[in-house]
Amino acid sequence: MEASQGYWLVKSEPNTYSWADLEKDKKTVWDGVRNFEARNNLRAMKKGDLVFFYHSGEGKEIVGLAAVAKAAYPDPSAAGEDWSVVDLVPKKKLGVAVTLTQIKKDKPLAGFALIRRSRLSVVPATKAEFDRILELAKTRV
Repeated sequence: MEASQGYWLVKSEPNTYSWADLEKDKKTVWDGVRNFEARNNLRAMKKGDLVFFYHSGEGKEIVGLAAVAKAAYPDPSAAGEDWSVVDLVPKKKLGVAVTLTQIKKDKPLAGFALIRRSRLSVVPATKAEFDRILELAKTRV
């Protein structure tokens, strides 16, 4: 992977849009983000960046790995407003889902934005956090 590789996490309620939905659809527009910090995170995503897919609400676990297929562009569902979307494609389901409880108990993940900025639907991850979650998930990229 190149040095400029970005790592992210997006959240979705599984009853609204689940990992299984993304796998079935093969691609989705990640829209509806209406928080400025989360929007700015979307705008920082680059094509090829890797994205953890987190089931919020029910489940509270990272279940899959996606990739950014198209960098940020204006959200077509936000007529006249300054919001952004990205296109995501599924890469692989994690070998083992990584729960929020596991993440909170794992010292190397103590600074992870999922914990520190828990209300945001789009957060960055460091390379070390990304690698640690993959290790916990028993998954290789």
